[in-house]
Amino acid sequence: MRNLPIDPSKVPGWGIDANPENDPTYPMRDRSHEGKRGISWKRPPQQKETVEILQSIERNNLTAVFGTSTPPSGLSGMIRRQAFRYSESEWAHWLMLMTADRVNVVEGLVEDLGRGRVPNIPGEMGIRSELEHNRLGLMRKALVAGAVVGLGILAVRIASADRGGRRPGTRRG
Repeated sequence: MRNLPIDPSKVPGWGIDANPENDPTYPMRDRSHEGKRGISWKRPPQQKETVEILQSIERNNLTAVFGTSTPPSGLSGMIRRQAFRYSESEWAHWLMLMTADRVNVVEGLVEDLGRGRVPNIPGEMGIRSELEHNRLGLMRKALVAGAVVGLGILAVRIASADRGGRRPGTRRG
């Protein structure tokens, strides 16, 4: 493939932001000559805090409105509280939040089972849609999952054989 120069007139949308008078980000981008903070709207009334709200250390106040549907709780809540002690620019913040999401899934399953409900895990994972719209991807996921489980079983059997087939803590006769 040869490197040919691009003719900008042939590319749809090319140079759309070249005219500074037609720049939709202009008021937000350049506030140097303005006497105010750049906010040209009236701040909505502050929503009342009825549950614990986790707040970024980069913000010195709460946003006017925020979600309250799932306040932090349990082990996942403890992990989230720790994550918000780090800056949003640090990996630890985001990795801990992702870990908290996974822990929260397990907490939800345990809660369902504790209430006597058996969760429909395949339905919640969207297996029917995957089967209908992404059959090849679903088969690939099933093969990978099967391989991982198979390798796990094999590793346990090899480790058990290395111990001479004995269970830990038992004596030889």
